[in-house]
Amino acid sequence: MTSIAATQTAAGTQPVTGLKAQLRRAERLKKIKAMLLVAPLALFLIIAFVLPISSMLWRSIDNTEVSQVMPQTATLIQQWDGSGLPDEAVFAAFAAELRDSRSGGGLGRIGRRLNYEDPTFRSLLTRTLRGLPASTELSWTEELISIDPRWNDTATWQAIQRTAPLTTDRYLLASLDLERNAEGQIVKVAENQQLYIQVFKRTLIIAGGVTLICLFLGFPLAYLLATLPTSTSNLLLICVLLPFWTSLLVRTAAWIVLLQSGGLVNAGLMWTGLIDSPIQLVFNRIGVFFAMVHVLLPFMILPLYSVMKGVSPSYQRAAVSLGAHPFAAFWQVYVPQTLSGIAAGTILVFIMALGYYITPALVGGPSDQMVSYYVAYYTNTTNNWGMAAALGALLLIVTLLLYMVYHKLVNQKQLVRS
Repeated sequence: MTSIAATQTAAGTQPVTGLKAQLRRAERLKKIKAMLLVAPLALFLIIAFVLPISSMLWRSIDNTEVSQVMPQTATLIQQWDGSGLPDEAVFAAFAAELRDSRSGGGLGRIGRRLNYEDPTFRSLLTRTLRGLPASTELSWTEELISIDPRWNDTATWQAIQRTAPLTTDRYLLASLDLERNAEGQIVKVAENQQLYIQVFKRTLIIAGGVTLICLFLGFPLAYLLATLPTSTSNLLLICVLLPFWTSLLVRTAAWIVLLQSGGLVNAGLMWTGLIDSPIQLVFNRIGVFFAMVHVLLPFMILPLYSVMKGVSPSYQRAAVSLGAHPFAAFWQVYVPQTLSGIAAGTILVFIMALGYYITPALVGGPSDQMVSYYVAYYTNTTNNWGMAAALGALLLIVTLLLYMVYHKLVNQKQLVRS
């Protein structure tokens, strides 16, 4: 009897085990299919988002120019204590690798990097290379000093030592108006060289002001679109979307035409008698606000409209029927239901305004340029990718921090209201 029961148990277990294996196989196939469906999107995000941002973050600390062109010099000079002059081995390695840097563009790379430390370094390297012999009866220390006495200056070799490590915080510190002194301590740059903190403050002020104006104008417009009959709201919605059919450059140039001294705005104000002579409305902060609000207003209206369209008017009518003032019903019943649209619109407009370049560059004056202007300047004019990447990285960090704070405040407000 025992053997018969064991046989029946084994026979009953086999189908159950086989069914579990089939279920696991089916689940694996479903997961693989789901991953294959998501793979193109994931690949696109990696190529278009993750890799560029990772490259930017790396460039903000990249310091490999000198170590790649002069690896032996970089290794030896990092062992120097920074006082007096380096050993003869450093001078000899530097002379040999400087001679070899003629080929492959190495001289230009190290000259550009060392020029960030001292603007006269490129000319020093070029002059030294022209006078450098293939061999010398003197020591290489004496030979280099005879070519140019600056090689007898400790500061010259300290500058080379700062460029020897593979990474550096120089660009990030410079983006915060800081630098390292000869002792390696972090200090503020000279007052007449402090620039970027003011630029970041200006960028945040302009972006915040544009966001508030867009919210002030966009909320009633979105409310109007959401409450009007469908035929009328569709027509007005086309007017909201109309600017997207025109190039950003054309829209910005149109504001220059409108706001200039002989433009339509000044002409209209003079015709009404509000002003006696044209006022400056372009190439200043006023023009920047006009143009940026016009460009970014649709990005505030559309998220608000999509949320307001789903809010039932019966809640507001019920509050009024229970004795609430119409404004109180609107403010305490209707507006809280649109907080998700307000949050989406303000975040979208603020983040886009932070990175705007072409509009402030064309419509603003010298004191109205934002961080993006200096990123473009270092990328296109001076070819200083380290500073461009550092400014971009700091702007990204500031944006993420502000988003986290704003998201937390909005969630707390929604929790309190609920």
